[in-house]
Amino acid sequence: MRLPVMPPVAPMLAKTVATIPAGRHYEPKWDGFRAIVFRDGDEVEILSRNARPLARYFPDVVEAVKSNLPPRCVVDGELVIADPQTRRLDFWALQQRLHPAATRVRRLAAETPASFIAFDLLALGDVDYTPRPFRERRAALEAALAPASPPVHLTPITCDEQRAQRWFESFEGAGLDGLIAKDGEQAYRPGERVMFKIKHQRTADCVVAGYRLHKSGPDALGSLLLALYDDDASPASEWSGMFGGLLPIGAAAAFTMARRRELLAELQPLVIDIADHPWGNSALEAGARGHEGNRWDPHRDRAFVALAPERVVEVRYSHMDGGWFRHPATFVRWRPDRDPASCGYAQLERPVRFDLADVLKG
Repeated sequence: MRLPVMPPVAPMLAKTVATIPAGRHYEPKWDGFRAIVFRDGDEVEILSRNARPLARYFPDVVEAVKSNLPPRCVVDGELVIADPQTRRLDFWALQQRLHPAATRVRRLAAETPASFIAFDLLALGDVDYTPRPFRERRAALEAALAPASPPVHLTPITCDEQRAQRWFESFEGAGLDGLIAKDGEQAYRPGERVMFKIKHQRTADCVVAGYRLHKSGPDALGSLLLALYDDDASPASEWSGMFGGLLPIGAAAAFTMARRRELLAELQPLVIDIADHPWGNSALEAGARGHEGNRWDPHRDRAFVALAPERVVEVRYSHMDGGWFRHPATFVRWRPDRDPASCGYAQLERPVRFDLADVLKG
């Protein structure tokens, strides 16, 4: 492979802002795996945000790249999977594609094919586009992908702030994660946070069902394990019967080291035996195979310390993936005034469903 921009390349990043900045180019924020595609004829490499190779897990995308991208190019984008029933993004299905067995990789490529959403051009032919302003890179990308067809897509874009606001409000219903705002004059700056991202922010009152210890040792808390009680608004789950009516929803993990030690001491009076916990041993085993599993590090210890479900915490989160917080939640405050039994899914805001195909139309 000989390209004007060679792997690995750290992708250009975005910093979070509270409101949509004026005078920018706006794109939907896709909820998938960030991926930079390098193509030199029949040679294709796909690297993750952290330069991990992805091509072996996505043979369907490799073939789509050969059919739809220019013969020699470097394109920044996102790998996503759409659920054919809900017509929303399915991040859980995307995670399952990272499997070590070649036979499973081939089967999943057929059963849950992925798409590549292109949103920036780093090189084309013998030309390095990274020093050029984004408006030029975007124009060249549009021309290069004009003949492309699914599963390769060009992300929608607008300079209309009001239209961007409508996207922000409606596209979440298709499983997207907010907006990205780009400066049209900005060169591509690998690894730097020079773009802006605008994400939804919500709060929820959750039951603290347990905790995990910090990787530094047994004297500090790593994360709080959060749960909600099953109610009429709970999502359908194959594991719901295993959790004794107290369904795991995610974790909160952003604390200073001093606060981690304080929390560990504070929660000791609530520690109970796993056999007395609503989740029980069968739920622990299922959880280790489920949403909290780490496909990049499958051997990570997922054991937790069970707590009596008596504490309620208010957390801040961006959006949901099925019945789970898509990203770790942020601790806001304890809610001693809240009855744990009252903390169910009915409190959560539900975005209006939106068809992913309409997102791609812009």
